[in-house]
Amino acid sequence: MSSDLPSEAGPAKPASADQHAFQAEVSRLLHLMVHSVYTEKDIFLRELISNASDACDKLRYEAIAAPELMAEDQRLAITLSIDKAARHLAIADNGIGMTEAELVDNLGTIARSGTRAFLDRLSSEPQGTSSGLIGQFGVGFYSAFMVAERIEVVSHRAGSGAAFVWSSDGASGFTVRSATETETASLPRGTRVTLHLKPDTDAYLEPYEIERIVKTYSDHILFPVELVGESGERRQLNSASALWQRSKSEVAPEAYAEAYRGITHQVGEPALTVHYKAEGRQSYAVLLFVPGEPPFDLFDVERKGRVKLYVRRVFITDEAELLPSYLRFVRGVVDSEDVPLNISREMLQNNPQVAQIRKALTGRVLTELVTLADKEADRFAKVWDTFGAVLKEGIYEDFERRDQLLGLARFHSTGGAGLRSLKDYVAAMRPGQTEIYYLAGSNLERLKASPQLEAALARGVEVLLLSDHVDSFWTTRGLKFEEKSLKSLTQGEADLSAIPYLEGKSPEPPTGDTAALVAALKTALGEAVSDVRISNRLVASAACLVAPGAGPDLALERLLQQRDQGLGLKPVLEINAAHGLVTAVANSAAQGRSDDVRDLAGLLLDQARILDGELPPDPASFVERLNRFVARGLSSVAAG
Repeated sequence: MSSDLPSEAGPAKPASADQHAFQAEVSRLLHLMVHSVYTEKDIFLRELISNASDACDKLRYEAIAAPELMAEDQRLAITLSIDKAARHLAIADNGIGMTEAELVDNLGTIARSGTRAFLDRLSSEPQGTSSGLIGQFGVGFYSAFMVAERIEVVSHRAGSGAAFVWSSDGASGFTVRSATETETASLPRGTRVTLHLKPDTDAYLEPYEIERIVKTYSDHILFPVELVGESGERRQLNSASALWQRSKSEVAPEAYAEAYRGITHQVGEPALTVHYKAEGRQSYAVLLFVPGEPPFDLFDVERKGRVKLYVRRVFITDEAELLPSYLRFVRGVVDSEDVPLNISREMLQNNPQVAQIRKALTGRVLTELVTLADKEADRFAKVWDTFGAVLKEGIYEDFERRDQLLGLARFHSTGGAGLRSLKDYVAAMRPGQTEIYYLAGSNLERLKASPQLEAALARGVEVLLLSDHVDSFWTTRGLKFEEKSLKSLTQGEADLSAIPYLEGKSPEPPTGDTAALVAALKTALGEAVSDVRISNRLVASAACLVAPGAGPDLALERLLQQRDQGLGLKPVLEINAAHGLVTAVANSAAQGRSDDVRDLAGLLLDQARILDGELPPDPASFVERLNRFVARGLSSVAAG
């Protein structure tokens, strides 16, 4: 039996244990873990080693201000011990340790806003695909219940005279009690997690299997991960060196993949790896990854980044915001040689050295993305599909890099399948075209069927189809690309008259007294619209809605209304004077049939709303009007 494992018996009698209930979310999570049928169970060890590494990092950071915390034991390490007879696997560290309150808080609750989303996703994931989610959501400790029928955690906070034992079978709750001298004899500081393994987990009692898992998932850990043999000898399983401090030529692709999985807690391969050393006014090493899958907190309202800042291999924080929020999906490490080691987390935001790193890092990531887009368009298209909506936040926020971001941006359009760049768009502009036209909304398929596209398509003009919420915001910036302004097809008057129609696509010109028609519709619709006008956008449809020239376009106004921030602007109804339904309005107006004009006007407006994805504000009135016209039509057919 390894001396690092707790003894089954000892002279000191354990103190009475306090019973605690798990937080509701933890209980649900544990039920999933205890009854897990997932096949990728190896990741429990990755998560426990990662937690141990974090504990060592925290101690190193706190010891900067309080060196006495490490005075008796300067060498930080993670120790793995196997007891085949007792079916125990123990993971110990001599890091910061936990107080009694921290044991209760850290192992009894999950203080994350994404917990419920994680549980919902974990419940619905196919078998064998949970490993990435477990690490992403910061609940890795509980993954140990996939292989353990009971877990015991002994923890001794650095600088504290007391140690405590947390114990649970993963069922209704857990106990916490004071540790005995025997239990802490081999743990003067730090935490030991002892897993009482389930009957079907014999593989995790074999040293070669533990070594395989460590080399696969935890080779990048900066602290030695050592396996203690039955005779007490120690064997280091990982390289325990900072991968980012090596030159690129020394790092094999599989080493990058291992580091990616360890740093990001994702499965699979990174979409992009950025590894370099900066030397000059400042020296720092960089290892960043663009994930292959979106992180769980990609659209968290706090929009925080997760790049870790080290100073001379000492972990400082992952909240230094080393990249702007629109690059928050990037994960990795920056290791500085120049930032003061004892800098507080609060001072980091205003530190000029950190600000210089932030600026250079942002530029380098964007440059790498541009290179990927130029050289490997298919790979970049996958990155854009995953993170494009977030990158477009930068077009709205980052004036300095706006042109670069516009060049990176890719869009769906009426120009065909696949994504298009603005450079592609400008190269395909029609003779007489001077603006870049776009249509914004919440649904791509609905945009493709929008009546506002008709005149542009009849002229062969490509239109960008923008279906992300952020599109309604960045397009308000009055931007240009290669001196071509962006123009919404749902706002103001779209003058396409300088662009010739394609052969055979020219619409019928309006006939009759259009001024009287417009006047009749305005009277019938009253305050429901801000204006009525003859459209130069429509070819086949009877009517469409557009926003007034000043203020937000229709998509932005709807988003603002959802947040109770809408301006309350009424839309403009544009009509196709050559359409049969519109000529029926004109005929009814000319014959003085005001009831018919009112019904037809209401139908035109509600039809336009439906085509825009909205319900009529008064569905009952809409149905009544429609029924009257259907009945009238059927009567005419019967009479004929």
